[in-house]
Amino acid sequence: MNDPARKVKTRYQCSECGAVTLKWTGQCAECGAWNTLSEVMLEQKTPLAERFQSHGTGQAVIRKLDEVDLVKQPRMSTGSDELNRSLGGGLVSGSVILLGGDPGIGKSTLLLQVLSSLADRDQVTALYVSGEESIEQISLRSSRLGLQAGDLFVLAENHLEHIFTAVHQHKPRVLVIDSIQTVFSDALQSAPGSVAQVRECAARLVRFAKQTQTTVLLVGHVTK
Repeated sequence: MNDPARKVKTRYQCSECGAVTLKWTGQCAECGAWNTLSEVMLEQKTPLAERFQSHGTGQAVIRKLDEVDLVKQPRMSTGSDELNRSLGGGLVSGSVILLGGDPGIGKSTLLLQVLSSLADRDQVTALYVSGEESIEQISLRSSRLGLQAGDLFVLAENHLEHIFTAVHQHKPRVLVIDSIQTVFSDALQSAPGSVAQVRECAARLVRFAKQTQTTVLLVGHVTK
């Protein structure tokens, strides 16, 4: 006898906004996009609770605000006075920072300089994950800028689950994802860069940062 709880259910999901409907239509009722609905099997999708607890460390702990030890949360200097000022004094462990702007204005170069400064000056283990450039391209840019590598590691990857595997192995204190639009997760069948993928990947990276006290910097391209 078939297990009713394991019955595969066919639904249609919008690749732009992630909305799920029972029937296929030419236009998504949620975001209004045309021809973006594709068939998905619900059983193949990872349950929401499992996705968000995959990097968990246990139950959340309630603490009294005036008992939080701020001494253990020093800010890390980015090496730039202007950037430090914008960040309230520097980078904080467990924080997530979105650096947004038009493509080509220097976001990647700025963050590569920040990581190089942290790795060389403060011996902070840093990981730069690029979904747009190869490791060789990143190395060439670093050499052109005259940056010191130190404990700076690079990874050319846009698969979120593979990124988490690498992060758990190397345990960087600072992680850069360049860019969030290029990253995708197996939890969704929509294309990289879609609203659903960006929202899913960003949410999991935020949860990861808070649970591991890793500082995460996300590059976001403004294209509209």
